[in-house]
Amino acid sequence: MTDDNVFKLNKPDQDDPLQAVLREGARKMLAAAIEAEVSIFIERNVSLETTEGKAAVVRNGYLPERQIQTGLGGIGVKVPKVRDRSNSGIKFNSSLIPPYLKRTRSIEEFLPWLYLRGISTGDFSETLKHLLGADATGLSAATISRLKQDWEQDYQEWSRRDLSKNRYVYVWADGVYSNVRMDDRLCLLVIIGSDETGRKELLALSDGYRESAASWEEVLTDLKQRGLKMAPKLAIGDGALGFWKAVARLWPETDQQRCWVHKTANIMEKLPKAMQPKVKEALHNIWQAETRKEAYKAFDDCIERFSPKYPGAMNCLAKDKDSMLAFYDYPAENWQHIRTTNPIESVFATVRLRTARTKNCGSRITTLTMAFKLMETAQKKWFRLRGYNLLADVINGVKFVNGIKQTADQKQNAA
Repeated sequence: MTDDNVFKLNKPDQDDPLQAVLREGARKMLAAAIEAEVSIFIERNVSLETTEGKAAVVRNGYLPERQIQTGLGGIGVKVPKVRDRSNSGIKFNSSLIPPYLKRTRSIEEFLPWLYLRGISTGDFSETLKHLLGADATGLSAATISRLKQDWEQDYQEWSRRDLSKNRYVYVWADGVYSNVRMDDRLCLLVIIGSDETGRKELLALSDGYRESAASWEEVLTDLKQRGLKMAPKLAIGDGALGFWKAVARLWPETDQQRCWVHKTANIMEKLPKAMQPKVKEALHNIWQAETRKEAYKAFDDCIERFSPKYPGAMNCLAKDKDSMLAFYDYPAENWQHIRTTNPIESVFATVRLRTARTKNCGSRITTLTMAFKLMETAQKKWFRLRGYNLLADVINGVKFVNGIKQTADQKQNAA
């Protein structure tokens, strides 16, 4: 790449008139919106008067112009000042441009995403120049290091938050392994919960060196100590025995659902490639069955069909028969959410990419902070569970058979 090419990338407005028009249009619209804000503020306080009968709240010029970093680059902003002549302590703060705001929320979310994609601290400034223009020079390595310290503080505060007012119906748990410095193997223990409104939320993100029962018990105990007194109705996880031992000890009333994605992958590892499509189809017939009875029949048919030649794979399937089909006792609308731990797996794909790109993730706290910021950003886009209106019934102990809510007449006929 020539010097001219680098110069053009760093000065996008010189060769991109459309970018310049967009930035100027955004600046004017933002200025107009702020002017409307201050006008409404003054109108709201128009009844206040000084002892001389004059308006107490009046315009008083502008604060010095400052640059706000946006996806279009830096935009100059002048926020109006308001004077309170009654000395009542009335102040104007723009909701669009709060004090000390330096960059838009999309940029704040973009920074940890870049870090997770493998951009090192020292490369941030140069990378963002190409994306945001010359105004990104304020994002130096030192600035990024300070931001990382802020992210670490955010993680520490989040991990101590109060949970006493929360109630979760389902939880998904998984252990995600990652390398840290000195060739240590760090296991991130992750729990996502769904509350009674169907909204998913990151509940716990801790570390350990293996998915042991002691490590998981520590995580669940911490949730209890922070106020989570009511155990979830259903826990979804893979075959890690440590988690299920911890659940049996601390949440004995919680039902257990094994993840079908993990189970399928474990079975496929024990089969030759030529047989994997046939067995996978047989497994689909199990968890896609309309009723538990049909699922049990498909289960038995699969084991009978493939056990003679592939006993190892079928033993892997048979040992978790009951816990693989626990979802039939819950609303059918929720089945697609509670059969797997995909809510965790899909988010952590980026963490694994970062690990592979840099050969390690840095320190223990850096790894935790990276994962937290990624999931915090992803959490804002998580969809509510289908059939969330039925979760109140689940909490209240209403019985579901094959995903169907049981009425009084159905209960009597079953009896």
